[in-house]
Amino acid sequence: MIAWHRFLKPIAFTLTLFMTLSLLSACAPVLIGGAATTTAVVAVDRRTAGEQLEDKAIDLKASNETRLLLTDEPGRVNVSSYAGRVLLTGDVPTEAIKTKAGDEVAHIDKVVQVINRLRVGPPTELGVRSNDTWITTKALSKLINTKGVPTRTMIVTTERGVVYLQGRVTPQEGERAAKVVAGIPGVQEVVKLFEYISPDDLKEDGSIKEDFADKSKKQADSKAHRVEPEAMPIK
Repeated sequence: MIAWHRFLKPIAFTLTLFMTLSLLSACAPVLIGGAATTTAVVAVDRRTAGEQLEDKAIDLKASNETRLLLTDEPGRVNVSSYAGRVLLTGDVPTEAIKTKAGDEVAHIDKVVQVINRLRVGPPTELGVRSNDTWITTKALSKLINTKGVPTRTMIVTTERGVVYLQGRVTPQEGERAAKVVAGIPGVQEVVKLFEYISPDDLKEDGSIKEDFADKSKKQADSKAHRVEPEAMPIK
């Protein structure tokens, strides 16, 4: 009698491995970072491969630097970098540590700007942080299903009900995304931290043109090109 289980086990393992790798591949463009952070109808990230690597390095270095500031203090600092523009969220015990955290991150190589939204006070309760995670997940789901919103090149971070949107978008794309997120229950405010681009900077598939990165780097030194937080009130 043939021992079929000897053949079925390796086949099942192979199928499981194939499905797992397929899922990981499908999830590769998603951006994770920050408090409750995540990032779909543009096929690729609008940052160059170099910019993406730089942002990962910034996230790691900034997380390490801010962690050292809280060695003996209660608190948490979440870091989210997009094209060198770094968002800091979380809780720190004193105003001095908040300022120090911003200064330390600003001196990291390739950082263009620091948006310091750290809150001075006791650590946020677990229930509130869990709700932030739910809001981020809900926001991603809604954005993915909204036509004309390039979520594969956006980062969504939620902190105490305030949703921060980072990315490289046209003004129309940014406004559309913010309105979608503003309609989610529990959202207290939507803050746009977008680097705005012109439709002329995009290819037909929605990806960025090759010469944009160089143009962006040259403009980044200008204060006029810095990201200015835009808060959308919730009705």
